[in-house]
Amino acid sequence: VIMKIEMLEGIEAVIFDFDGTLADSMWMWKNIDIEYLKRFGIAPHDTLQDEISGMSFSETAVYFKEHFHIPDSIQEMKDTWNGLAMNKYRYEITPKSGAIDFLAYLKSHNIKMGVATSNSRELAEVGIESIGAKEYMDTVRVSCEVKAGKPAPDIYLLVAQDLGVLPEHCLVFEDIVNGLMAGKSAGMKTCGVEDEFSAREVHDKKAIADYYIQSYEDILNNTYEVLK
Repeated sequence: VIMKIEMLEGIEAVIFDFDGTLADSMWMWKNIDIEYLKRFGIAPHDTLQDEISGMSFSETAVYFKEHFHIPDSIQEMKDTWNGLAMNKYRYEITPKSGAIDFLAYLKSHNIKMGVATSNSRELAEVGIESIGAKEYMDTVRVSCEVKAGKPAPDIYLLVAQDLGVLPEHCLVFEDIVNGLMAGKSAGMKTCGVEDEFSAREVHDKKAIADYYIQSYEDILNNTYEVLK
């Protein structure tokens, strides 16, 4: 029997980012960016991942086009990325430790769930299914469906609207600073999630978030960090 989880008091909906939050998949994007730019004889600069952090799939394509002067159209770029990533999303990504147990816990306590991701819809849907999270999600939204990607709050507000829950009764899980800022700007509670690809941002993440976890087992064991 799990003790009462303080973090979930007054919470009617939990909204998750996908990559690096629910799924262990961030390793892949860096590889794809390198592989893609190599086709044009370009080596990505060290800060590329930071610069595109939180951008929607479309915003990232625009950034690449303007920054690296890629000849392909925005749509061609997105199609290529989807193609490069699709098999990895289908067969190689795994859920973050304890994530599925936590989703099952939320469902058994009638807490609504949604995904708010900067990824493309095609990949998000395949990824959510491949890690075994599909049956738990009431809605999935991608940043391309709103005016601005994270750190703007738009996508989180849209998911809350889908779920019919006021922002102050929502809890957001995010692995990156821009995502936590998006959740905060939406007026929601936020929990930072440990991920090796944002390890050097850990202090910034903790400065923004209300809670912090190394893995979802921390919540079920009541060993998560309360920051605010």
